[in-house]
Amino acid sequence: MTRAVLAAAAALLAAFAAAQATAQPAAPAPVTTVTTVGANLNISPKRVTFDRSRRSATVYIYNQGSAPATFDIALVDRAMLPDGQIVTVEDAAAKPDSKTVADQVKSAKAMLQVSPRRATLAPGQGQTIRLRVASVPDGASGEYRSHLTITTIPPADVGLTAEQAAAGQPNELRFQINSVFGLSIPAIVRMGDLDVRAGIENARVEYADVSLDGKSPPRRTAIMVFDLVRQGSNSLFGNIEIRPVGQRRGDPIGVARGVGVYTEIARRTVRVPLSSAPPAGTKLEITFTDDDTSPGKLLAKQAP
Repeated sequence: MTRAVLAAAAALLAAFAAAQATAQPAAPAPVTTVTTVGANLNISPKRVTFDRSRRSATVYIYNQGSAPATFDIALVDRAMLPDGQIVTVEDAAAKPDSKTVADQVKSAKAMLQVSPRRATLAPGQGQTIRLRVASVPDGASGEYRSHLTITTIPPADVGLTAEQAAAGQPNELRFQINSVFGLSIPAIVRMGDLDVRAGIENARVEYADVSLDGKSPPRRTAIMVFDLVRQGSNSLFGNIEIRPVGQRRGDPIGVARGVGVYTEIARRTVRVPLSSAPPAGTKLEITFTDDDTSPGKLLAKQAP
């Protein structure tokens, strides 16, 4: 459920309450009924890339939910902001502080064909999506990107009829919120020679109250904060590990998988929670290894 949906619901409830207060000052507060509808979707792989030798790819989606669901399949241009957020190009262009970033996105939508464009899947059923580089404009060079976006479409019979909405008790406001869920993965078309280089800058340890698993209560946690810098012309995609300097065995105290820096930004701020706070005077080593063009290759290392 998005913040925009919740805000709209809150505004509707407030307007109803205000109207009731005007017409019937002594009326009790209205009761609100909220229902959510969604699907559980899995997608593999998490990104696809194309170059001169690879002009097609397949993506597999799977309905892990308990009910049939229909999915819309589309290419959407998205931009990465310096804090790592990924938003639609339209949303980025509408804000003065991110318009410059939106202007740097080189769309691959005109190059790619996607099939099918819609799929209805029973519980436990999957669907193969095919992507193909259909055309490349003359003089195209560098890296182009769009995002394959899979969005659930609520069933036509989901919702409340006028009769159902009016069937509640007096002063009861009933409405249903249908949450639309989606997944998005990058589809990258690269033209020309690769230039993948990275750097790490401004590393420091900060502390914040966070829940490491998203379920347990927040606790004070050490967080490694740094800038991952894209030094080459191509995007970055790889894995981060943080260890005490000199430690070669055992698990790292900080890990982040699938961290990217797209071509519309030169750097992004990365925050990695640590499993334990480093003792005073301990130096930590940050490594960033490629998980894209040369998996396992060390692209950057820094010991603050």
